[in-house]
Amino acid sequence: MQIDEEVAKLLALKAQLGDDGKTQFVLKTPKGTRDYNPKQMAIREKVFNTIIRCFKRHGAETIDTPVFELKDFDIAGQYDAMIPDAECLKIVHEILNELDLGDFRIKVNDRRILDGMFAVCGVPDDKFRTICSTVDKLDKMSWEDVKKEMVNEKGLSEEAADQIGEYVSMQGGMDLAERLLQDHKMSQSKQACAGLSDIKLLFKYLQLFHVTDKVVFDLSLARGLDYYTGVIYEAVLTQASAVSAANEAQNCANAEESVSVGSVAGGGRYDGLVGMFDPKGRRVPCVGVSIGIERIFSIMEQKAEASPEKVRTTEVQIMVASAQKNLLEERLQLISELWNAGIKAEVMYKKNPKLLSQLQYCEEAGIPLVAILGEQELKDGVVKLRVVATREEVDISRADLISEIKRRTEA
Repeated sequence: MQIDEEVAKLLALKAQLGDDGKTQFVLKTPKGTRDYNPKQMAIREKVFNTIIRCFKRHGAETIDTPVFELKDFDIAGQYDAMIPDAECLKIVHEILNELDLGDFRIKVNDRRILDGMFAVCGVPDDKFRTICSTVDKLDKMSWEDVKKEMVNEKGLSEEAADQIGEYVSMQGGMDLAERLLQDHKMSQSKQACAGLSDIKLLFKYLQLFHVTDKVVFDLSLARGLDYYTGVIYEAVLTQASAVSAANEAQNCANAEESVSVGSVAGGGRYDGLVGMFDPKGRRVPCVGVSIGIERIFSIMEQKAEASPEKVRTTEVQIMVASAQKNLLEERLQLISELWNAGIKAEVMYKKNPKLLSQLQYCEEAGIPLVAILGEQELKDGVVKLRVVATREEVDISRADLISEIKRRTEA
């Protein structure tokens, strides 16, 4: 009744607005959201499952909030330096490897190193944050443009900008941290030295985790958010491979180029953030990482479009089919047994489907096995098990069917 009243109100409103009298409505998704079709959801679930599996492997507990933060991993509490920070980088390394997005790098720096660098280069204290935000643009702008913004728009001296330019061009590993600790300028800043010592320790732990092949100490990394207090990091794709090695046609090469989207994960240490929201102002050391779900999904989706392989939209392991007419009840009885055994199975919703139609459906949907029932099979107490990919067929006794399906699908 209430629905009828609401519809009547909407129709009256349309009439007032001079509508032509049609009673059709346009459905729209809520602002900031979107719909996903089955193929997109299959890709999305793969991304989610990979990330969740990695988080759980590292002892994560789950919380749910109404905020749109889909996949964050955070470690809170008092721990020895750089151990949880190194684990966060290990997690990013694992996730990006498992998703197989292409070649990537994880850039690391430290806000204390940045602040110390600004100080020894002659940046006034009140310009630290604004200069930091300009340095953060180096992944999108040339150094010449960044320098121009520092000098012309932010009022920094050209000499200070040139000194910053020397440092932000540096990249390396533990060796760079050691070199900077001996640098005559950087060594004057206690803040920078503390950050550099932690970077050295971080790389020591990363070596034990076997991830230093993808991690680079990059002095240009700034991450503009003010709440970071120590180590910061960002994972970037250097080559998002959208096509398989077997298919390198020009049109696919264009698809590959279109999915190089840059940063796909980021985070760092934010020891002061929790205290800002705690009534007693308690300081809780925290470090975390956020995975760029939407960017990763976009890359995976475009890779799927460029790949000749079909994306499976279901997890069905077997189709229950019939070779003759009037076997609907037998099919329903068998599929019920499979469902009860925890097997993902499907059956056509027709009384007498053609066998060819059932087999073609399996090929299109990527269903690996078919259990075929016929009059002779029913007499013999067997089921003909067909492997869709090879078209191999073998008779399996009804009693052994469930164990045989599990053996073939769980291997």
